[in-house]
Amino acid sequence: MGEENLKKRKGEDNKKEDGQSIQSHEPQAMNLQKEVGLTSGICMIVGTIIGSGIFVSPKSVLANVGAVGPCLTMWAACGILATLGALCFAELGTMITKSGGEYPYLMEAFGPIPAFLFSWTSLLVTKPSSFAIICLSFAEYTLAPFYPGCDPPQVAIKCLAAAAIVTITTVNSLSVKLGSYLQNFLTAAKMIIVTIIIVSGIVLLAQGKTENFKDSYKDSSVSFGSIGLAFYNGLWAYDGWNQLNYITEELKNPYRLIYVAGREGHMLKLLSYISVKRLTPAPATIFYGIVAIIYIIPGDIDTLINYCSFAIWIFYGLTVLALIVMRFTRKDLKRPVKIPTIIPVAVTLASILLILAPVISAPELAYLYCVLFIGSGLIVYVLFVYFKFNWPQKISKPITMHLQMLLEVVPAEEVTE
Repeated sequence: MGEENLKKRKGEDNKKEDGQSIQSHEPQAMNLQKEVGLTSGICMIVGTIIGSGIFVSPKSVLANVGAVGPCLTMWAACGILATLGALCFAELGTMITKSGGEYPYLMEAFGPIPAFLFSWTSLLVTKPSSFAIICLSFAEYTLAPFYPGCDPPQVAIKCLAAAAIVTITTVNSLSVKLGSYLQNFLTAAKMIIVTIIIVSGIVLLAQGKTENFKDSYKDSSVSFGSIGLAFYNGLWAYDGWNQLNYITEELKNPYRLIYVAGREGHMLKLLSYISVKRLTPAPATIFYGIVAIIYIIPGDIDTLINYCSFAIWIFYGLTVLALIVMRFTRKDLKRPVKIPTIIPVAVTLASILLILAPVISAPELAYLYCVLFIGSGLIVYVLFVYFKFNWPQKISKPITMHLQMLLEVVPAEEVTE
C-alpha cells in the first residue's frame, strides 16, 4: 500500500493514517469478526475431540501392544486419564478466567519463562504438527480406495496433505464464517462415519462374531516403552478435553494463546493481527499453514504423533502441577470447581511416566528435535524478551510494517477480561 491511506473501519473517526503509522506504537485496533455462535462452538469442541485420531490411533495402539485385550485396556486407561485431566482443567478454567489455555496458568504459578516456553512450543511444535497430522490422515484415507491391496505412495499422500493445508489455510484466512461452515460440515461428516462404525460393530457383536475376543491377551507384547507409545496414540484420539479452556474465550477473542502471549511481549505481535478487509486472523493462520507443510515433508503420521504428544504432555504435566502449586501459593483465589488433590497428583505422575517411558525404552530423533525446539525458546526468551536488545526491534519493525501492508492487517482490539 506504501503511500496509500487506510481508513479506520467500523466508523469511529475519519482520521487517515499512512502505511508507516500502521506499524507504529499506537496502531489502529480492530474488532475480530464474531461469527462463532453456540452451534459452531459446540461443533468446534466435538470436532476437536472426534478428530482424525479416532481413525488413525486404533491401528497404532494395537501395533504397540500386540493383542486385542491389552489394546482395549489401553483405550479404557486413556479415557480415564483424559477424564482426570479434564477435571483438573475445569478447576483451572473456573479459577483463572483468562484466555490463552495453559499459558495464564503457567504464568500465574511459575512465572514468565514456563509460560513463554509453552507459547513458543505451541507456535512451532504442537499446533502446526497437529495440523499436519490431520491433513496427512485425510490424505491417506482419501487415497486408500485408489490403491487397493497396497498403501498409497508417500509422495501422493504428502502432496494431497499439502493441498489440504493450503485449502484450509485459505478458507480460514478469507472468512471466519466460511471456516465455521467448513468446521460444521466436517464435524457432521465425522459424526456420521463414527456412528456407522459403532452401529456396525454392535450389529456384528449381536450376530455372535466375537472371534477377536477369544484369547484376547495371547501374543501380546507389552513393555514399558510400548505402553508409553500406545498411550500417546490413544490419548491423541482423546485430545481436545482441554479445549473448553480455549473455547470459553474463543467466542470473544480467537487469539487463544497468540493474542495473550503477544500482549505480554512473549510472541511476535504480527501473528495476533487481523485482516482489515476480512477481519480474520490471517497472519497466524498463514504461519501455521507454512510450518505444517514443513512438517509433512520429512514426517509421517506415527512419528508426528509421538513428536507432538511428547511436547503436549510436558506442558500438560506442568499445567496440572501448577494446579497443585497454587493450592498452596494462591489460596485466595475463588474455586467454583475444586477437585480432590489426589487427581492432579495422579495426572502429574502419569505425565512424568508418559514423557520418560518412550524416551528410555524406544528413543527416537523426534524426541531430541522436540527438546531442542523447546530449549531454543530459552535462548529466544533471554535475548529478545528478558534483555530486550534494540537491534532485533530495528530489524523487526520494518519487516512488520511491510508485512502489515502486504497482508493488510492491524492489531486486534484488546478485550477486557
